[in-house]
Amino acid sequence: MFDHVKFGVSDYAASKAFFLKALEPLGVTVASEGPPAYGVELVSPKAKASLCLFQTGEKPAHLHLAFAAENRRQVEAFYRAALEAGGQDNGAPGLRPHYHANYYAAFVIGPDGHNIEVVCHESEA
Repeated sequence: MFDHVKFGVSDYAASKAFFLKALEPLGVTVASEGPPAYGVELVSPKAKASLCLFQTGEKPAHLHLAFAAENRRQVEAFYRAALEAGGQDNGAPGLRPHYHANYYAAFVIGPDGHNIEVVCHESEA
């Protein structure tokens, strides 16, 4: 559906470091980068969409960003990496059966208060 999602952050260096570390288990890397006002584009190997961050003084509304994981181990690795990167717990890895039987996700709050989720829709096997 998306080609890219771009949003402003209050501390470019901190947000870039957070997202790179937190999403490293998903294979996310820098695709391109310019000055902080332009920002950075982050991609994963199999994704068709990218995430772009840029420095701004404006206070953006909080976002909920959900990234797809191939398996539950990636969800768990994201959660650990995101907490190590300074994220705040907003839901440990686990099943969320109220969405569907195999909805396995973890949630953290990032540097600007955004709710960052990684979800796997596959069964454990």
